Amino acid sequence: VQLQASGGGLVQAGGSLRLSCAASGLTFTRYNMGWFRQAPGKEREFVAQITWKSSRVYADSVEGRFSIFRDNAKNTVFLEMNSLGPDDAAVYYCAAGRRDVRLGVTDWGQGTLVTVSS
Repeated sequence: VQLQASGGGLVQAGGSLRLSCAASGLTFTRYNMGWFRQAPGKEREFVAQITWKSSRVYADSVEGRFSIFRDNAKNTVFLEMNSLGPDDAAVYYCAAGRRDVRLGVTDWGQGTLVTVSS
């Protein structure tokens, strides 16, 4: 299984970014997909999940600002991030799991760095 994350970069506070994660080596439509992030000196934390049925759940800290969606035809999951602030700066990882990714992740992507300038 490979999860290739991309789309990170430098953005000004208040700006937007879209992250992508292309999956291969798995039956994408059977997997829940999620995003986690890890800031320097902090633990990795859950950000968002979209289930194989396209149900969505978000961390409280990003609710209303971030949106997760998937394109099953392209085996890709996206994270649209708006109103970015300094607390959103982190390495973002995509994740795949057969169950709720908050309970367990089967496969991790390599991470993509998001930097927010004030």
